Amino acid sequence: MPDSVLLIDDDESVLRAIGAYLEKIGAEVHREASGQAGIETFERVRPDVVILDLHLPDAGGLDVLERLKALGASVILLTGHGDIDTAVRAMQLGAEHFLTKPVDMTHLVAAAARVSEKVRLRRQNVLLRSHEHLDEGLDTLGVSPAMQELARQMQLLAASDRTTVLLTGESGTGKGWAARMVHHLSPRAPGPFVEVNCAGLSATFLESELFGHERGAFTDAKERRQGLFELADGGTIFLDEIGDLAPELQPKLLKVLETKTFRRLGGSRELKVDVRLVTATNRDLVGDVKAGKFREDLFYRLSVMPLHLPPVRERSREDRLALLTRILGELHAQLPGCPAECSIEAFDRLLSAPWPGNVREMHNVIERAMILARGQPHIGVEHLPADFRKGGGAGRHQPLTLEEVERVQIERALRHHGGNRTRAAQELGISRATLINKIKTYALDL
Repeated sequence: MPDSVLLIDDDESVLRAIGAYLEKIGAEVHREASGQAGIETFERVRPDVVILDLHLPDAGGLDVLERLKALGASVILLTGHGDIDTAVRAMQLGAEHFLTKPVDMTHLVAAAARVSEKVRLRRQNVLLRSHEHLDEGLDTLGVSPAMQELARQMQLLAASDRTTVLLTGESGTGKGWAARMVHHLSPRAPGPFVEVNCAGLSATFLESELFGHERGAFTDAKERRQGLFELADGGTIFLDEIGDLAPELQPKLLKVLETKTFRRLGGSRELKVDVRLVTATNRDLVGDVKAGKFREDLFYRLSVMPLHLPPVRERSREDRLALLTRILGELHAQLPGCPAECSIEAFDRLLSAPWPGNVREMHNVIERAMILARGQPHIGVEHLPADFRKGGGAGRHQPLTLEEVERVQIERALRHHGGNRTRAAQELGISRATLINKIKTYALDL
């Protein structure tokens, strides 16, 4: 049975009878008496199924059907006339079923159940396809055993969608990216992902942001406002820099974790939410607990399964190469006309850099280089910052190995030819079979 249904019919008795029956068996029902009002309601509430009358006062039912289908609706058509030609036309336009009045409620409910099941399957397929794409994103963490284990743990955490997550690591190591990946790989992916940074905010302001406030709760509270926990209901809330959370807010956050309830600032009513909490910090929370700066009970609730993101300088060259490739690909989609490839020497400088700012610094350096190299076939050393050109940013010289050079060249050829392996093999001067073996060897997926 669908969770939500939109009835569009100008007959008040039909709206009342069918609506009451569907509500009795558990559906949320929205009713409209005209085509335009029905279309507006569909855009607003996005119900699972639309039950549409063929004869409406302001528009023909088939016209409304076309507009609803264009918006992605799944429609069951009702009419008082068993017109076969109209039924055929309606099915051609995308109607899921065609039923005549007076409608048999058993048949209508069965039809609505079949349609809603198709809707759920479509949504699941969309979600699965997005998960497949995101799984590829996890591959960009790297190929070393340590990073592969990190990717595996992120997948396990994503599947356990009620477990709190504590992400640790230096500033700029990609904790925000990891939080979004955990959300988008989880069953909560269709729900909201809400992010807030706890650093630099006063306790009162942050409390209002997180929990909302009632009118008159403080001087500037001129109206009621929902907090981020309410807005994140059914999804994930990400609290960055959790180590900077004010001491007076720590017990309130602990209460939300334990009871799933909270009160708005200035309110007396308990509000219940279903939210998955992901937090991140670059501080030593264990040390803060010992120093009495962070509640021990809250720390243990947050760190059910902590994940540590290592600094870039501690990752293998293969892992850094995977990270560079991911950033180049992401930025290329945002910066048309800029190259998505680096010269071998530029790759060497980038891979050998100490990256004190970690992933954030790498992202900024590459974005700047791509902009400077706009219109060029690739990013050269001359497009990198001065300390990279001088070698100061690269530290000890670490030339690319033959395997790394080969992987870069193969990946470049595949990207240039849009993943066409035959053309890429011809450019590289090798057979297609050899190229396929190399793709498997270097775990390339283009």
